[in-house]
Amino acid sequence: MTPENKRKRLYIRILWAIFWTPVLLLLIIFILISKGKLGYLPEFKDLENPQNNLASEIYTADSVLLGKYYIENRTFVDYSDLSPDLRNALIATEDIRFYKHSGVDARGLARVLVRTVLGGQNTGGGSTITQQLAKNLFDREIKGKNKITRSINLFITKLKEWNTAVRLEKFYTKNEILVMYLNTVPFGQEAFGIKSASSIFFGCTPDSLKIEEAAVLVGVLRAPTYYSPVINPDNSLRRRNVVLGQMKKYNYITPEVYDSVSQLPLVLNYRLQSHMSGYATHFRTYLRLLLTAKKPTRDRYYSYSSFQEDSIQWETDPLFGWANKNFKPDGSNYNIYTDGLKIYTAINSKMQQYAEEAVAKHIGGQLQKEFFEDKNGRRYAPFSDDLDNKEIKSIMDQAIRRTERYRNLRATGVSNDSILMIFKTPVEMSVFSWEGTKDTIMSPLDSLRYYKYFLRAGFMAMEPSTGYVKAYVGGHNYRYFQYDHVNIGKRQVGSTVKPFLYTLAMQEGYSPCHLVANVPVTFIDHDTTWTPKNSGNFDMEGKMVTLEWGLANSVNYISAWLVKQFNPQAVVNVIRKMGVKSHIDAVPSVIYGTSDIKLSEMVGAFNTFANKGIYIEPVYVTHIEDRHGNLISTFHPQQVEAISEKTAYLMTRLLGNVVNRGTARRLRWFFNFEAEMGGKTGTTQNQSDGWYMGIAPKLTAGVWVGAEDRSVHFDRLGQGSGSYMALPIYGYFFQNVFADSTLNITQEDIFEVPEGFDMNLNCPDIDKSSSGRSDGVYVEEPEEF
Repeated sequence: MTPENKRKRLYIRILWAIFWTPVLLLLIIFILISKGKLGYLPEFKDLENPQNNLASEIYTADSVLLGKYYIENRTFVDYSDLSPDLRNALIATEDIRFYKHSGVDARGLARVLVRTVLGGQNTGGGSTITQQLAKNLFDREIKGKNKITRSINLFITKLKEWNTAVRLEKFYTKNEILVMYLNTVPFGQEAFGIKSASSIFFGCTPDSLKIEEAAVLVGVLRAPTYYSPVINPDNSLRRRNVVLGQMKKYNYITPEVYDSVSQLPLVLNYRLQSHMSGYATHFRTYLRLLLTAKKPTRDRYYSYSSFQEDSIQWETDPLFGWANKNFKPDGSNYNIYTDGLKIYTAINSKMQQYAEEAVAKHIGGQLQKEFFEDKNGRRYAPFSDDLDNKEIKSIMDQAIRRTERYRNLRATGVSNDSILMIFKTPVEMSVFSWEGTKDTIMSPLDSLRYYKYFLRAGFMAMEPSTGYVKAYVGGHNYRYFQYDHVNIGKRQVGSTVKPFLYTLAMQEGYSPCHLVANVPVTFIDHDTTWTPKNSGNFDMEGKMVTLEWGLANSVNYISAWLVKQFNPQAVVNVIRKMGVKSHIDAVPSVIYGTSDIKLSEMVGAFNTFANKGIYIEPVYVTHIEDRHGNLISTFHPQQVEAISEKTAYLMTRLLGNVVNRGTARRLRWFFNFEAEMGGKTGTTQNQSDGWYMGIAPKLTAGVWVGAEDRSVHFDRLGQGSGSYMALPIYGYFFQNVFADSTLNITQEDIFEVPEGFDMNLNCPDIDKSSSGRSDGVYVEEPEEF
């Protein structure tokens, strides 16, 4: 062989080596990648069950979405849930050869190499939808101390994505890949996945997106912030028309459709889904706390009684701490923020709406205005005139220390004097008003005092026979008032405690018609005496009255007489049997309702009357499903016979007379209700708390109204009574409930008479001389002081 031939052969070998070396190197890299030698690569089981953060959804009993718990607001949909326009827009814009390649598009890569790398043209990347899915499912992490190292890592990561894309194509159909992609991509504005994006931006589901709406969402995928229709609407509109142009180019729409649709303005139905908006916000928060509660340990509680209550609830309530008591198939606990659960509550969406509207109508439409008028010109407003400057300063200092601003400043070492100066410095802020959010300049300290003016409310309604909680209003406008007045807050219950005294009497054989002398009753404790006083009805003092009249008019003398016949502990025992767990002092002053009790406990207790003497624990959730729709938990009411059916029926009669002729008769003359219903008003010391507890054959409900601080209350007599502050909310709620035929609650419903009941309940008519109590005219006076 001549030297020239040897050189030619050498050159040929070098050329072949140059050609094959990268190929072999690439092959070796692919082998190492497939063996997992170059870092994590998803296994087959990972590809079958990609672990995305799925939002858990909270539904009402009538299948209306109340809200979600999430880290990423994402909910999966099926291929059949996607509109054809959405699918076509995505393919035309992102991967026109989607149905022709096997995960990696060689033609697309060649285009990138020739036009982008060599030609310097910006023709886009060569990633297919499958490759983008691979990138979305499995995080891309590029490490390296310098540019060369990072470039090498990027190259290897890209090869991993190719490998994953090919495997995805092997394990899934094209349609499955398409829907997986749309379920995983972020759209901005806290929208992850196409279902959340459709709902947030256009208020619809993916199958009902219009062409122009589908084009907007596909356009957002290029850069969720830059092309956001909310943040950058002009950019979004231009990008939408680019997507429409791609659809025209590939014959998914006609030129005529393009010309028409591309001229349309950008129209959104933007509804950002957050924990602070929508219906039942306080309920959703309380439910979250229930589901995620941890097993109580003494070191986490300041109060031993609270620790004891929660410990009992942990053992007896399957919903309390559910996420920490139940396990997924892999042995880990459920996570309500990432596991895509479907939580079905007992709430009825219409009743919830009616309840929130009732609170807004009464407080926002009337009571708050009257409260501002009552405080106008008063020196210490909104606080009572009974307070002095020192007491008010103490209240405001405590309010400062409760704020997050204060805690953050203290955590960074700022002195108290400097903190106070910060709180006294005016700043721009937005504040709540019933007419809408107001932008103003105010110091944080002044804003704290401003919010002290606002009256708060709690409302809960439950179904007597099932215990299902149908409506739950912990307060209004969760953004500004996050404290829950149904299950977190406890307040003095006033005269709403009195029906429990009468329950004890009925249980022990008394009749509603039993006559009692309306005279003072004195309690002796060692060397001290105490005589409760009446409030109103003075012309009936010294006369014989019935128990029925005594409860209807909330007469303290009669309540004191009942306690005297038994003892305070016997009354507390009855209250305990009827479901109240909060601490109650067994003292004669129990007749004033001075103990702090939750509204939910009071509603549950009163529900015993409507449920024939059976106490039933309020039920908030009926069942929970996993992300695949499998039933994983059901919840059944806990119930116990608290009082006899006869006693319960007698109490419906007694409570009915409160509505017919007593302190709750406004339901008759103002709301014109003819329904069979009963209830009890309640007012606490200085009119700080107004209550109304009501029963109807198919629905029990309770209302509390008051301010954040007990020292903030109406000074004008009568306006702070339960019949004035709380009862109207109950009335407005039932107006809508009765008017809604779909709820199957009517004014013709009646309390069922117990079998064999033969007691004569035609009590002597003594009310004609009761100082106008039966003439239908509203008397503005509290039940007691």
